Amino acid sequence: MYTVSIHIVTYNSSEHIDDCLNAVIMQSYPINQIVIIDNASKDNTLEKLQKWSDRILLVKNTKNNGFAGGHNQALRMTDTDFCLILNPDVVLDEDYVLKTIEAIENTPSAGSSTGKLLFKADPKHIDSTGLIINKARRAFDRGAHQSSEGFQLPEEVFGASGAAAMYSRKMINDISLDGEFFDEDFFAYKEDVDVAWRAQLLGWKAQYEPSAIAYHERGWKEGGRSSKPLFVRRLSYINRYKMMVKNDTVPAMLKHIVPLLIYECLSLAYSLLREPKLLGAWADFFRNYSDLRKKRQSIRSKQKVSANELIKWFRS
Repeated sequence: MYTVSIHIVTYNSSEHIDDCLNAVIMQSYPINQIVIIDNASKDNTLEKLQKWSDRILLVKNTKNNGFAGGHNQALRMTDTDFCLILNPDVVLDEDYVLKTIEAIENTPSAGSSTGKLLFKADPKHIDSTGLIINKARRAFDRGAHQSSEGFQLPEEVFGASGAAAMYSRKMINDISLDGEFFDEDFFAYKEDVDVAWRAQLLGWKAQYEPSAIAYHERGWKEGGRSSKPLFVRRLSYINRYKMMVKNDTVPAMLKHIVPLLIYECLSLAYSLLREPKLLGAWADFFRNYSDLRKKRQSIRSKQKVSANELIKWFRS
């Protein structure tokens, strides 16, 4: 039997953490470690976690280290065969861990897997069945808002949503760059897409397993853009470009030059007219550009799959 750890990063997560942990301890597959990194919550998350102290390993950060930094902390604290990256607003069915591990073990070259994530408030509709990416390099949750009756067959996907992603330690070790599995330049948002893209380039597959069910609250992400802080909107905007610098190629982009240019023109026009403050994110991009280039070179030095072979994942 494999060893498994579950990693959760909390930030003002008191509303959901009990439901999340109750589902974790009810898993049919034995869990060796439950690691929680709290990113300086200001609500009563830490108070709620006190009653779980005999079940969890808790790290209390004095500042918000982001999704990427928090999960990298947890990954460095464990050496299990498999790691489930789990959002605190996700509730797992009891066989989620079992089924996602089986999906990886039964698929040659698979290093990650995801189940069928449903909206907790509306389980008749899908939240995610993995990640998809289009020709404009925009990533989405596959099947989002479609009927939960769909997507009934196991299949390969571009990557796993970071809300409830099972990763093998072999893949984590293989694709990490300078000790970082999730790129900490991203802080949060699209770091799971970046991991999926990098994993594909290095020859690792991702598998969707429909019998693994989980329920995702999703929260403010389902509100309008105005409900999201500027800091969050900037991260979501600029991390797409960071991801492209690291993982994309000019020939692959030229194949999709029309949808790319159309989207870039529309995005720039929108930013200038409606959200000019978004463009302040470019300062962070250029500040980190040399590091992004170094990471790109590291990925290229280990690349096993050509850019042409990945073209199939860029959908219309």
